[in-house]
Amino acid sequence: MNNVREISKDFYWVGGNDRRLEMFENLFPLTNGVSYNSYLIKDEKTALIDSVDDAITDIYLENIRYVLDGRDLDYLVINHMEPDHCGSIENILRIYPDVKLVGNAKTFQFFNQFYSKDIEDNKYPVKEGDVLELGKHSLEFIFAPMVHWPEVMMNYEKTTGTLFSADAFGTFGVVTGNIFDDETDYKNLYFDEARRYYANIVGKFGAQVQGVFRKLEGYDINQICSLHGPILRGNIEEILAAYDKWSKYEPEKEGVVMFYGSMYGNTENTVHALANKLAEKGIKDIRSYDVSKTHPSYIISDIWKYSHLVAAAPTYNMGLYYPMDNLLNEIKALGVKDRKVSIIGNHSWASAASRLMEEKFTSMKNMEILSNTDIKTRLKNEDETEAKLDEIAEKIANSILNK
Repeated sequence: MNNVREISKDFYWVGGNDRRLEMFENLFPLTNGVSYNSYLIKDEKTALIDSVDDAITDIYLENIRYVLDGRDLDYLVINHMEPDHCGSIENILRIYPDVKLVGNAKTFQFFNQFYSKDIEDNKYPVKEGDVLELGKHSLEFIFAPMVHWPEVMMNYEKTTGTLFSADAFGTFGVVTGNIFDDETDYKNLYFDEARRYYANIVGKFGAQVQGVFRKLEGYDINQICSLHGPILRGNIEEILAAYDKWSKYEPEKEGVVMFYGSMYGNTENTVHALANKLAEKGIKDIRSYDVSKTHPSYIISDIWKYSHLVAAAPTYNMGLYYPMDNLLNEIKALGVKDRKVSIIGNHSWASAASRLMEEKFTSMKNMEILSNTDIKTRLKNEDETEAKLDEIAEKIANSILNK
């Protein structure tokens, strides 16, 4: 049975959900699945905006046939050639062999890398600023390279004020009937997952996102149709403001994210003690994660959200505890910057962790080291370690509360 939704006159959502996929890109946990969005415009000409993952091809093709109702498909606009959006293109070509594939030079290069089908007669190349006329509606092409692949395009439809934004402004999580953000409790259901999606997938390309924002100035945008998650129409200003902040690497709020590695609980206990001291000083909304048990994508999402970081880990094999080492490598690879950092190392006979963590953070851009403390084995009330924690808590509290 078909599963479609009219999103405005002549515009239809024809995508679907995937609840069976456990890891997005085989990297990021999907606790509530993911949607693959595709949109179909019925005008004098018909245009399909992007394809879907081949995991849902059957229902997808049924949706397309139902909306077209016997009409042919004139255009398939390929805004993004990642497999979760191009996975059904060859199947579409089999059913609609005369369809024109609308893309740019890089789009067709990637198509030839993924597929073997000859599409020379189907190609409809476009450049930045070109307009595809469909009848009452038209699509203007806005190139968005490296948001988050080099071939990415967006399309603006003027009569409805619709921005087809490729992966931008998307989120993890399925859509369940309530396909518009203002039909859902977006803040609680999707916003954190939108940040996790952005930080881990698009996050490295903040400068390119800012470039797209400059291109979009002056466009009257009434709804944003991303390739993942709900269609935005009620929270547009909020999500645009969030993307603007995220792409500048600016924290959403003043607060502390604590992430630690602990072999036997001693480093963990130190972090808990520091959290108590921070709370006593009036610091609210402290987040704490065990790097051995929490997927890095969740920690990275909160690193994007908060202004202050506390990293704590033991020395291991004369180096840095492996899960912490991996997390810091991811943070650096994503280009995180402009945070205030406190470091706690732990060792029993040879110290390396605190030094190595500081080296990693100082290799990132504009990371201010508020403190770097090394403890021996475990926190004891009778030693000087607690005084060190008091000093760390004081520096963090002054930095947050005085600001």
